[in-house]
Amino acid sequence: MDTDTGFLDPAQENAAAARSAEEAARAALAGTGAYLMPPADVLTCLGADASSWAHLAAHWEDLSEDAYAARLGTRRLRRYGHFSLSPATGELRLLPHSAFVQPDNTNPLYESVDRHFDPLTGDFVADPVLRRILGLLGRLVGALEVAEWWSVRVHPFRVLATAQGGGEPTPEGMHRDGVTLVSSLLVGRDNATGGESTVCSPDGDDILSATLCEPASLLVSDDRGTLHGVSPVRPVDAALPARRDVLVTTLTPG
Repeated sequence: MDTDTGFLDPAQENAAAARSAEEAARAALAGTGAYLMPPADVLTCLGADASSWAHLAAHWEDLSEDAYAARLGTRRLRRYGHFSLSPATGELRLLPHSAFVQPDNTNPLYESVDRHFDPLTGDFVADPVLRRILGLLGRLVGALEVAEWWSVRVHPFRVLATAQGGGEPTPEGMHRDGVTLVSSLLVGRDNATGGESTVCSPDGDDILSATLCEPASLLVSDDRGTLHGVSPVRPVDAALPARRDVLVTTLTPG
C-alpha cells in the first residue's frame, strides 16, 4: 500500500483481484458444482499478458493426430502429460510418460482402454503460463477436496471440422472423467460455430451451459457429481476448416 495516499499499488491491486476471482470460483464449485471464470479474471490470476499468452498458444501448432478419434470420423490433434502437484508448496513434478486410461463407469467409449498419445513437448512442460494454470487449478480444487498431492493430467486438444463433417470435441457425449476437478481452458478458435460446453447433473438437469468464445475462458466443474460434454463444432465459412483449441486438465488425489 502507498503509505502517502492509502491506495494499493498495482501489484497489490492485481493480487487482491486474483484472490477475489479465485474465491468466486471456489464458492461456485462448492455450491453448484460448476463455474465459468471470465478471461480477464483468468489472465489476472495467471499474471499473463498478450505476449505470454501467444507463447502458450503456439504450442497448439505442435500437436499429433489422435488415431482413436479418427476411427470415429473426427479429426483431433492432441498430446498428453501427467504431473503431480503439491497444493501446500506449489511443487509440480512431471511424471514418466505412460498410457492414458479412464476408469470404469466414466467414458463409455474409452473406459479401461489404454490409449497412447505423444507426450507434451519439453517447451510446453517448461512454459511458465502452463505451470501457473496448473497452480491455479490446484488452488481451486481445494474447495472440493483436500489432498497432500494431486494427480494432474494435461491434455492440449485441437479439434478440426469441415463442411463435410468432423468437429466432435466429445464424441462420447455427456460423460464423467472419474476425477475430482475437470477444467477446459479455451486457447483459441477460428471460423468456428457451435462447441457449446454443458455441465449437468446425473439426472440431466442443466447446471451451466456456455460457448467458450474468448481465449482464456475457463470452465471448471466438480466431476464427482456432474456430467459434461461439448456440442459439435462447425465452420462459419464452409470453404474453410473450423478450429477449436482447448487445454483440458483433470485433478484427482494421488
